[in-house]
Amino acid sequence: METVEPFEEAIDLIRDAGGDAFKLCFQCGLCTASCPWNTVRTFMPHRMICESRYGLVDLEDESWWQCTTCDQCVERCPRGVAITDILGSVRKILLDFEYRMAPASLRSAMGGLSGEGNPWGGERKDRSDWIKDTGIKTFSEADEALYFSCCTPAYDTRLGNVARATGRILQKAGVGFGTLGSKESCCGESVRKVGNQDVFESLAKNNIKAFQENGVKEIIATSPHCYTTFKNDYPELGGIFEVSHVTQVLDRLISQGKISFTKEVKKKVIYHDPCYLGRHNGIYDEPRNVLQSIPGLQLLDELNAKENSLCCGGGGGRIWMETLKGERFSDILVAQAAQQGADILATACPYCILNFKDSVATGEMDGDLEIMDVAELVELAL
Repeated sequence: METVEPFEEAIDLIRDAGGDAFKLCFQCGLCTASCPWNTVRTFMPHRMICESRYGLVDLEDESWWQCTTCDQCVERCPRGVAITDILGSVRKILLDFEYRMAPASLRSAMGGLSGEGNPWGGERKDRSDWIKDTGIKTFSEADEALYFSCCTPAYDTRLGNVARATGRILQKAGVGFGTLGSKESCCGESVRKVGNQDVFESLAKNNIKAFQENGVKEIIATSPHCYTTFKNDYPELGGIFEVSHVTQVLDRLISQGKISFTKEVKKKVIYHDPCYLGRHNGIYDEPRNVLQSIPGLQLLDELNAKENSLCCGGGGGRIWMETLKGERFSDILVAQAAQQGADILATACPYCILNFKDSVATGEMDGDLEIMDVAELVELAL
């Protein structure tokens, strides 16, 4: 058996990049048993943590790019090890020393983020195209809140209606709000999770400056990833705002009687808990409250719901990376929803919606299962 010694320089690099949590791991393997990747392939986080602890990281191992940061492992770890931080620190080192090893699609997304402030290749001037003919205006200091649509609804035509539906609901409820259009940049959450701290800080500082200069005090976010970043990460850079996810706002407006329904939605709906809304932030009840308030709607849970929800596969920058057929978590979730007899698979995250729509299309289920955002269902019943 070959004897190896700890590579001290690599250990220091991982520690300095934010991966110091490896010292708490006692190799119980519960993270590996909990990881959703092991439903479709072999993936061993506890081995990777051990490699990090001793600085024995193989920079050419694609496994470092697999983690979706769903937090299932973190939630179940008996020592509270920040496992995703360890993997993120190694990703940072990979980008610093072996940039060419990052997936090509990820490198392209990072280029778009650096250039136009979004990962989808759209021009900054087109960021507010989704608001055309909606009457949604530019945010002013007199407004109650800034509505931040997320890059995905802003640039992907398949999701533009999610943002438009949200805007129309807020208008009908009398909420004073606006957007900042081309002044906004991507929140930077995913690029931070793949290890590019420099690009994240550039995006965040651009947003914080734009928000502060325009008098933003409260932000309503469509994406749980944006919500998490504004709420938990921006304060470290001086960006302190009151942040709400759209489902929290809708729940509040319904309970206050500012949203009233006039139509029935006679559909069987399964709600999917997005990782960044559920496990990362503990928001489970609000989206269910909203859906249960819609007349005629029959609400069901997934086979694994709430804290046990299966990740769609889009977190941790995976939304920009190719996932092989047979390894897509979204395929599993879509198939389960169909087997449960659902008419609609609803969620509250743009990444989940993109992945589910792709799974419906590749699974030849068009017409059998519809994918919708919670806000779209609310608008149907107004």
